[in-house]
Amino acid sequence: MSENTQSIKIHVMHTGEVCVAPDLPFGGDKASLVAASGLFTKKDDRLWLPVSVYLIEHPEHGLILVDTGWSRSMSPEGEYDRTAQIHSLGSAILYKVNQGVLPRGEAVDEQLTAMGIEPSDLDLVLITHLDCDHANGLRQVKDAKRMLVAADEVECAHKNAAFRYRKRWWQGVNMEQFEWNDEEGPFRKSYNVFGDGSIVLVNIPGHADGLFAVKVNAHDGHFALLFSDGGYAAKSWQEMLTSGIALDKEKQKASLAWIREQSLDPLCVESLANHDPDVVPYTIEL
Repeated sequence: MSENTQSIKIHVMHTGEVCVAPDLPFGGDKASLVAASGLFTKKDDRLWLPVSVYLIEHPEHGLILVDTGWSRSMSPEGEYDRTAQIHSLGSAILYKVNQGVLPRGEAVDEQLTAMGIEPSDLDLVLITHLDCDHANGLRQVKDAKRMLVAADEVECAHKNAAFRYRKRWWQGVNMEQFEWNDEEGPFRKSYNVFGDGSIVLVNIPGHADGLFAVKVNAHDGHFALLFSDGGYAAKSWQEMLTSGIALDKEKQKASLAWIREQSLDPLCVESLANHDPDVVPYTIEL
């Protein structure tokens, strides 16, 4: 893969798309949960957004995958499949909120294989939070050496299992739960993964309790920020548009303000949301 063993490379990959009501990603502070859910939104008014994951090639710590995207089981033939998605998610309500499609070749394991990488080659999988379009594909990379998720997020998933999460997405997958061990971020909760500051997971609650951004730091001080669903696009922090799905709106606003601050830092090489329609697959080098 990378010939320059001193650089960190971040491959931005799209694993299909998700179809949502406009108020879910960009509803702002006044968005109602009903409007964000899309239960009464016309089909033609919904938005199709990419579902991104990231592969980090780190010269010292190996191959690190951030999130897993959709499972192939929700789109077996590579096409939109209502019945298959409801079965994969285990919920007709979640299907109504998060309709999706995963074209052939775009599942995370399929893309890794095309790059000459097997799931067992992954040194670490980071799960930013346990929503379906981030964790539904976990089984596809279950042979990775390690998987990390915040203990706060597992607790959040248990508390909100009735309407938002399904344990079946990660049953049988060996996820390690971590506790915050450092104080970076809007709530002074972060996790220094390797102890050298190169990969820092920063708690950005609001959308989900254990949600974290991944801050990838180069030796020269430059960094890339992968802020998952702390906002849904660059315009989220540019216009301070919170999303319509929030467990704590005030925390969500504070997290988005931190994302804005980081994104405007001159040392920030790139700042990416998981569902930005303006982002195409490419590679960042630090």
